[in-house]
Amino acid sequence: MDRKRAMTSVDLAALVGELRGYTGAIVDKAYLYGDDLVRLKMRDYDRGRIELIVEVGDPKRAHVAAPEHVPDAPGRPPNFAMMMRNRIAGANFEGVEQYGFDRILTFRFEREDQTTLIVAELFGEGNVAVLNEDHEVIDCLDTVRLRSRTVAPGSQYGYPDERFSPLDCDYDTFAARMAESDTDLVRTLATQLNFGGLYAEELCTRAGVEKTLAIEESDEEQYEALFGALERLREPILEGRTEPRLYENDEGEVVDATPLPLEEHEAEGYVATAFDSFNGAIDEYFRRLELEDEEVHEEPGSDRPDFEGEIAKYERIIEQQEGAIEDFEAQAEAEQQKAELLYGNYDLVDDICSTIRAAREEGVPWADIEETFAEGAERGIDEAEAVVGINEAEGTVTIELDGTDIEVDPSMGVEKNADRLYTEAKRIRGKKEGAQAAIEDTREDLEAVKQRREQWEEADESDDDEDDDGEQFERDYLSMGSVPVRYDEKWYERFRWFRTSDGFLVLGGRNADQNEELVKKYMEPSDRFFHAQAHGAPVTVLKATEPDEAAREVDIPESSKEEAAQFAVSYSSVWKDGKFEGDAYEVDPDQVSKTPESGEYIEKGSFVIRGDRTYHRDVPVGVSIGIKCEPDTRVVGGPPAAIESRVETSVRLEPGQYAQNDIAKRIYRTFRERFEDTSFVRKIASADRVQEFCPNGGSRMVDN
Repeated sequence: MDRKRAMTSVDLAALVGELRGYTGAIVDKAYLYGDDLVRLKMRDYDRGRIELIVEVGDPKRAHVAAPEHVPDAPGRPPNFAMMMRNRIAGANFEGVEQYGFDRILTFRFEREDQTTLIVAELFGEGNVAVLNEDHEVIDCLDTVRLRSRTVAPGSQYGYPDERFSPLDCDYDTFAARMAESDTDLVRTLATQLNFGGLYAEELCTRAGVEKTLAIEESDEEQYEALFGALERLREPILEGRTEPRLYENDEGEVVDATPLPLEEHEAEGYVATAFDSFNGAIDEYFRRLELEDEEVHEEPGSDRPDFEGEIAKYERIIEQQEGAIEDFEAQAEAEQQKAELLYGNYDLVDDICSTIRAAREEGVPWADIEETFAEGAERGIDEAEAVVGINEAEGTVTIELDGTDIEVDPSMGVEKNADRLYTEAKRIRGKKEGAQAAIEDTREDLEAVKQRREQWEEADESDDDEDDDGEQFERDYLSMGSVPVRYDEKWYERFRWFRTSDGFLVLGGRNADQNEELVKKYMEPSDRFFHAQAHGAPVTVLKATEPDEAAREVDIPESSKEEAAQFAVSYSSVWKDGKFEGDAYEVDPDQVSKTPESGEYIEKGSFVIRGDRTYHRDVPVGVSIGIKCEPDTRVVGGPPAAIESRVETSVRLEPGQYAQNDIAKRIYRTFRERFEDTSFVRKIASADRVQEFCPNGGSRMVDN
């Protein structure tokens, strides 16, 4: 079975009831990580700190997390997070609703001045939209414009067409939808009833029907059995009586977390751990999933493999396998003992089964049979006293023999019931043998890791990163399982910036204030001043020396000047107007002045240029954005010639149809697809950081 990477509709139905228990909590702060994970930090008088996590990328989840499981707060809150803080800081959490049976949750927050709704779409591409009380979109992570619905700032939020919900249907509706299908039972449950594959198989197992039975060959008996199984599944979920389980495979990896125990998972031999709440099970599941996804893999040119992590993993697996073996033996012994008890009390069990069979053949209802046994028990009849329960839906009776409860099918007789229990004991012992074989394999894997660690530690450390000729290995960062983060934020990153192919720093203003600051504070006599011949162009300064160095005369290559000119044009209104080339000029710093001619006025961020200008004509626009991994890790952007040779991967932009925030999200997703270590991309190149290098106006990605 593939490990779950998105919560199901059944999961969300179970979760909603638990989340409503947090009603009244007060929001402290909102955070955004990357472009797909929202964290709401709340507090409650009784519960204390509450961390609500909503992730709509990969994986897709929503739950309350343990404080120690939440990521550290990002350094700079992006615009979307600031908007959420302005809307809901200090607001009361007033509850959450699931939209029909869809994977959509709507969280409601109330503050004296306004009501805010946060809609989490946990399907498809995933999205989070913030709405006012009139369901108008304030902002959203992704803009959606389809014929059927729109999700965009300023528009009315459009829910998708509501799907059929099997959690509130009656038998007639259920049977009608089943009969409309032209496939088999399990596929019909998965698609027509919207249960998905896992729960469709679970219902068939619980109902005791053949999964692959064609609809045209099925009848009311199968439908009633399936509907009975459906009712037994949905009732505890809707009533909040969950019994959460976390499931692991033989290798100790998590595979699922469910609101109820699933027979399908038990049949697979998965190890189950019970939790007090479904929130707790889901939180632990996705925490483990993330840790297991981020485990360091040994690769050529990578850092030292995480031997200790691998050893701890195998030791944990062995411990779990040893526990499972003990459980299997206890279960097998229990089933065998039940079979022996049936034979040891043959006459009593046979009398009970015969009585029930005769009554059912005469059409006596189960309720009347149960009442008859209860009356017999009051009169001291041994057979009646032994009956402790009747399951009408399953057609079984529970008999207590020597303090052990045994479920018996009265239609089968004593021998067949005992054989069924012996067979189950044999099946469980078979699982025990398989687990014993698996534990030997795991021990071999553990020894292999320990040997590799010894070999690594014995190797000459000086040769770790060099080949026979003493040359450095070239690391393939894209395929590395874990890319080390080496990032130290520079002061100039608040401006637009890049380094030319010759290594010179170029700075550009983002607004009028920064234009003023660059000229007055950071431009030295040896620098060069660039400006596009267009309205709305930023001040661009090509630094001759590093900002912390003393100014001196430096011969700046023409290639760097050409790149600075392209930078000035690309981040000007030329791009916003959809043009593909423009002119720029270059002057000495002493030609730039804030003193206007007599009678004239200079706007903030603008300057007077006196003297001759050096023009760069018909400069093509062009911006590349990439992720640099050596010697530090960061997202960079600027002219393609300056960027593409220095980064591990990049995308090139030209004027196009996608707004600045939309193209940033597309670039971010592209980077996540290219890097094996997606968590590294989230840390280094979130959509907000990528957006800092995107020109104002529309853009599109083009092939490099």
